Parts: sequence; C-alpha cells; structure tokens
Amino acid sequence: MPGKARIYFEKALAIDPAMTVAKYNLGQTFLLMGDFERGWDFYEARFAWWEQNGVSRPCFPKPRWRGEHLRFKTILLCAEQGLGDTLQFIRYAPLLAGKGARVVVECQPELVTLLRTVPGIDRVVARGETLPRFDLWCPMMSLPLAFRTAGYSSVPNEIPYVRAGHDSINAWQARLSEDAGTKVGLVWAGNPRSFDHDLARTDARRSCALSTLTPLFSVPGIHFYSLQKGQAAIEARSVGAPLRLQDYTEYFSDFADTAAFVETLDLVISVDTSVAHLAGAMGKPVWLLSRYDGCWRWLIDRNDSPWYPTMRIFRQTKAGDWHGVIEHVTMELHKHVAGGIPANRK
Repeated sequence: MPGKARIYFEKALAIDPAMTVAKYNLGQTFLLMGDFERGWDFYEARFAWWEQNGVSRPCFPKPRWRGEHLRFKTILLCAEQGLGDTLQFIRYAPLLAGKGARVVVECQPELVTLLRTVPGIDRVVARGETLPRFDLWCPMMSLPLAFRTAGYSSVPNEIPYVRAGHDSINAWQARLSEDAGTKVGLVWAGNPRSFDHDLARTDARRSCALSTLTPLFSVPGIHFYSLQKGQAAIEARSVGAPLRLQDYTEYFSDFADTAAFVETLDLVISVDTSVAHLAGAMGKPVWLLSRYDGCWRWLIDRNDSPWYPTMRIFRQTKAGDWHGVIEHVTMELHKHVAGGIPANRK
C-alpha cells in the first residue's frame, strides 16, 4: 500500500510540482517506508500545508538552524506538534550541546519539568512564556533533517534521555511495595482533538475502549495500573471498570509525575500516544498497540522500533481489529509471566 501511495503522490507532483499536500504526504510515505533521506526533506512541506489550512506554524525573527556551525551559539528548539512528538525528538538536544551550543527549549507546559532532565539542555520554557535571547532556532521535527538522519543506524537512541526524580520514584515504590507480581501500566486512548476533524478521525482509529482490554485481566500474577488521562480516564473510574485496575492518575499533575510512576512499573502497554513515547524515552519496556494504518514513525512490517530499543509493536492485521491485537498481547503476557521472558523481547 505505501508503495502504491508513493506512485500516486509522485504522479501528482509531476503534474503540479507545487502541490503542497502531495509533497507533505509523499514525505510521510517515504518515512513510513524507512526512506529517511528523502522523507525528512519532503516532510518540510508540512509548514506550507498548515499555513494553507489556517494552522499556525512556528516562526521566530532569527535565522533557522539547518545544520551549520553552532559553537558558542544559543539555539532555540520549539515543540511544534503533539506531546509524543516532543518526547520523541528532544533526543537531539544532547547532540546540539555536543556541537558547542547552548540549548533552550520551548515546549508544552506539561513537559517542562521532565525535559529539564534531558542532558545538554540549559533552559526549558513553557510555550507562551517570555523567551531568553537566542541566535538560531529549529522546529524539533526538523532536527532529523538538519542532522541528516538518513538510516536506522543514524537514529540517536541513547536511552534513557529523560528521567524521573528520585524522591518521587521512592515515594511510589513505597506506596506500591505490597503489590506483588508484575506491574503493568495501561493506556487505551489518545487525545480526541475534537478541534480538528482529521485529527479526531485519526484518534478514533488509534484508540479503543477499556473494555477491549478485558482479556488482559485474565492473566494471573499481574497488577494493572491506569496511566490514562483525559476524557477516556473516566472509564477507569466507572462501575464497570475491571477490579484489578488501580488508578492513581489524580496524582499526576504533569509528565514528570507520570514518569516517576512509570519508573516503578515492569511494563507499559499503550496505544499510539504520548505515554508510549515517555516509556520508550525512559528505557522502560513498552508494548505499542498500533492501528492498521499506523503512523509513519513506526514504519511497516516491524515489531520493533529504531527510535525506542525497548519497544515491541503489536499491529492490527486489518482495519479496526483490536480483538486480534489484544489476543496476541494476552498470549505474550501469559508467556512473560510464566517464563520470565523479558518484556522487550522481539
């Protein structure tokens, strides 16, 4: 399917080389196919596509960094899309520091405390706050292009690159100390993003109901914990929620709090949302439940990820079929508990 899509997008561009939507989609197709060298270049068309559709794009009155000399310069990295995108691409910050730059990050407020733990970052500012002086700037998702990330082996995957606070970890470890057995965190839905019709449709495909995960609760020797935030979190607190699902999310005020809790777990099972990126960035075993038309970052026909060495990917084999995915995950969870098989075994 990606190969056919690529042909059509290339034909569209042959007719109209300025067709922004074709460039943008071709970029995502190349990335999905693992052709990073061409993918990142075409993916830059996202800015023009957003502008055409009335979506604000990052822009600052300073030169944009595209890979040139950085020594003694201050560079601003700005988050441009979702929380998971920021968590995935902040991995490039230590590389910038290694080039002699002072690194300032502007990100979503929920990530400020957590991103302060990333090596090489001098300052983290919440989006909307006054920025310090800087010489150059770069959108986070353009960093792979600037660093010429052309293949799987060139993906920066020094894990972990975000860390939770020791005091918070110790507090959660003490609180959960009597929960014997394997500790597994669950996320079953993303942000509905109802403000955008296309994003809302994508979320509907990547999310499922808590009831869909029911077979997992048949696996003995496991304590399950909800990591679900947002509207879908109500399901974890409803009368029909599984009795074996504990919910401490009311104590999570930001991603630093979530990270401290995740650090106490043995495994995170999540749909394609920010917590999956968080667990991967922390080096925790994470099982990603991917929709049939999965995001480009998870590539195709792989059950692992060059971005997150501790990730396993469980993919729908047909559109909308979460039943088959959960059946596979349940089987693997039984094996993990019975035989002590590492959760991140491919």
